[in-house]
Amino acid sequence: MIFEEIIVGPLSVNCFVLGCEKSLEGVVVDPGGDVEMIELVVKNHQLKIKTIINTHGHFDHVGGNNRVATSFGARLLIHQGDSYLLARVAEVASMYGMAGENSPEPDDFLKDGMEITFGGYVIKVLHTPGHTQGGCCLYVKEEKIVITGDTLFADSIGRTDLPGGSHEQLLESIRTKLFTLPDDVTACPGHGPHTTIGHEKRCNPYF
Repeated sequence: MIFEEIIVGPLSVNCFVLGCEKSLEGVVVDPGGDVEMIELVVKNHQLKIKTIINTHGHFDHVGGNNRVATSFGARLLIHQGDSYLLARVAEVASMYGMAGENSPEPDDFLKDGMEITFGGYVIKVLHTPGHTQGGCCLYVKEEKIVITGDTLFADSIGRTDLPGGSHEQLLESIRTKLFTLPDDVTACPGHGPHTTIGHEKRCNPYF
């Protein structure tokens, strides 16, 4: 599988480009900004981007939705619980002294257990509310990779003090949806370095 990580936007979001080597079908996860960098990676791999997935609706993860969707003609997916945030990107970004572009409406909603295919690969959606009510993680079983958005970080967890956040709910989501994955699965968070499920089960101070 083609798997590229691009650090984008003023809050250093990890954007991911996934692609199938045979079909060249691809997916972009969390295009938070710096769309030119995303476009360059896609072009270098000659990918056909069919789908944009937002792990959640915070402005730093969705700020490039409009330009990426327009550039590639791709459909946009987010969980319904966070879809209301897409029309508030500019407003919320300005509250933090940053610029942001509102996102188009989603073409469909992510649901727990939903499978998204690109070429010969399958992404399984894990609904993991707690950081936001619509937060989701994306598990590619064959590659032993899970994209965790702002649910789980290396030796940390997502913040829960923003609207829609719940500390107890987040811990439950991680325990039941992420810590049940194999220990050797690599967790790729929305910010910062990669980790593994096994390491977080053993060492994460919140557990």
